Amino acid sequence: MSEGVHSIILPVSKKTVWGFVSSIDRWAPLVPGYINHEMINERTLIWEFKSDLGLMKKKIKLEVNILEWIEPDKVTFKLKGLNEKFDGHGYFLAEECGIGQTKMTGCLAITAKGAKAPIVNALLKTYVPQTTIEFSEAVAQSLLVQK
Repeated sequence: MSEGVHSIILPVSKKTVWGFVSSIDRWAPLVPGYINHEMINERTLIWEFKSDLGLMKKKIKLEVNILEWIEPDKVTFKLKGLNEKFDGHGYFLAEECGIGQTKMTGCLAITAKGAKAPIVNALLKTYVPQTTIEFSEAVAQSLLVQK
């Protein structure tokens, strides 16, 4: 399984971070390559984005299921590929780290299944950590803009 974890210290309260990440519509468009998303219910969405795995450029559709909303600290989710054989999970975590500062950590882990899995998993080893950084930084920028 390929995993990326990225933390950022933000000059905002944990409540501000929670206010942002607790609404899927605010952060779903921030994934690199975003095309669109559709809310199925308050805990499930279909996310569509373009991936660029070097040799492979594809539109990916993932079902994202929110497993936990632990206000105001953590959102955990599970991923399942709809048009490709992917499984994964991730989380956002907010931790106070000083007066008016919050450490926000994003984590994403994905593994490919099926006949192409060995090739795709090798490509994911670079893609997932980089995507995690880009996604976390985009969330941070959005938080700072709204501040």
